[in-house]
Amino acid sequence: MPHLFLRTAAAAALLAIVYPAFASSPPPTPDELSLSGNYLAGRTASKLRDNDLASGYFTRALAADANNPVLIERIFLLELAEGNLPVAEDFASRELAFNSQHRMARIVLGLRDFRSRRYIEARRNFAAAAYTPVGELTSTLLSAWSYAGEGLLTPALKELDKLDANESFVNFKSFHGALIADYLGNAIRAEAFYKKAYAQAATSLRIVQAYGNFLERNGRAAEAEKIYQAYLDDGDRNALIAAALADAKAGKKPAAFIGSAPAGAAEALFTLASAMTDDQSIDTGLLYAQLAISFTATDRAVALTLLGDLYENVKRPDKAIEAYSQIPAVSPLYPNAEIEIAVNLQRLERKDEAVAKLTGLIASQPANYDALVTLGNIQRNNQDFAKAAEAYGRAIALLDPPTKDNWRVFYYSGISYERLKQWDKAEPMFRRAIELSPDEPMVLNYLGYSMIEKKLNLQEALGMVKKAVELKPNDGYIVDSLGWAYFQLGDLDQALLNSERAVDLLPADPIIGEHLGDIYWKVGRQLEAKFQWQHAKDNKPEPDDLKRIEDKLKNGMPDEVPVTPAQNGTNQNNG
Repeated sequence: MPHLFLRTAAAAALLAIVYPAFASSPPPTPDELSLSGNYLAGRTASKLRDNDLASGYFTRALAADANNPVLIERIFLLELAEGNLPVAEDFASRELAFNSQHRMARIVLGLRDFRSRRYIEARRNFAAAAYTPVGELTSTLLSAWSYAGEGLLTPALKELDKLDANESFVNFKSFHGALIADYLGNAIRAEAFYKKAYAQAATSLRIVQAYGNFLERNGRAAEAEKIYQAYLDDGDRNALIAAALADAKAGKKPAAFIGSAPAGAAEALFTLASAMTDDQSIDTGLLYAQLAISFTATDRAVALTLLGDLYENVKRPDKAIEAYSQIPAVSPLYPNAEIEIAVNLQRLERKDEAVAKLTGLIASQPANYDALVTLGNIQRNNQDFAKAAEAYGRAIALLDPPTKDNWRVFYYSGISYERLKQWDKAEPMFRRAIELSPDEPMVLNYLGYSMIEKKLNLQEALGMVKKAVELKPNDGYIVDSLGWAYFQLGDLDQALLNSERAVDLLPADPIIGEHLGDIYWKVGRQLEAKFQWQHAKDNKPEPDDLKRIEDKLKNGMPDEVPVTPAQNGTNQNNG
């Protein structure tokens, strides 16, 4: 599995430098390494975000150098990233002995005080962390909730006023002002804040949930239903909103969205973690998500879903599976969690487990469209095109009628039938996808190119590929499709122009390189053709492609060039 491979590869790469004799052997345990060896091994594992392994190495190094501030900080952050809060709190205290302003250590210890209702001490810790924009936002939200824990609305809202100094924090103020006023029973202030937050971000899941919840609890279920329906109509089939809408229509009155001050603090951490998904901030987002999960059991499934998503973003499918697996079966998010587990099992090349996971979910929920489409995607990825087509067919049968958002399932179905050499079934699927969404370059490219290969409706087909290039001019695969289309239609000038550009865009793709070689050969530039074929061979083509390329290197091409299936035009850009 990739996770285990990464561990072995990381240790091997490290030991090749530190201990060359071990480079081809299994990695030594921390007990077998020196202080410097454990430190370097920990850094390597940490860069790979293998936090538990990294923590083990750093902990062993710390045993040999008990007061090393670098090791203490690293272990603190790694334990926090793994959600080991008691251990993280201990190392946070040790970290402050060396760095009294360590932002994350102050937040962790402030939350410990908060949990124990030592609100003044909590605010002191939060205030000490407020020396960066993120620290200021975190400190302000958590301090406001600490006042809410004391039942003090005015000081809480006054604390939130600090966010007025930063325009990008306005929505945070509106949302948490609404939650705090709602929690403390001031419906007038709460509604004013909710309306403002909703006006600022009507597509925010948590704002829609909280505002709708408030309206329902205040006897205005019909207004809540409109808010929920508007969210769903915007294209997001979120299970939580769908469940809230169903409950509202059934007359079920919900519990308060925030039931305690710790739950409010956890919501603040969740809000922040949700905003930290880019490459620069995602590691901090992981820490905040773990804190949100550790701090309260309220909406744990939502926080676990976010944690799983963050782990997927940092390419840790094993950790994503751990997060999703903790979501209980009673949660509306459970089906989504099962689907995501299957996707990550597939990424770990545990293909049979991925298929079994989805098959089990579909057996209990035969009308689960997302599960059926995901099963089709996995079967297609596994090149089991017959089963993929079957899964897509079942998903399509659920659509009454299909909408623009459903174009992909028809496209994927078309790919599956095309690979099964059932063009009579593939073409209608591609055309249906185009009817639903006319400007999808992947569909235009696939259908147009396939028709050119089959010498069907050539001018229509060429127009489709041209449009695909116009829509996505820097996609090397699509540009190559246009060049190869011109080649097969005999327009060598346009073929050469587009094929050379495709190679510039994707110089390491073997099939694109082969295509350019074929065109060079046809226009009499045999030396350049052989160079491109050799380059294509060096870029590790598939076995069947390699055989064809080697034959060209040996024998060149015949005068009448047979049409060669251009796999990149149909399988590299299929979503």
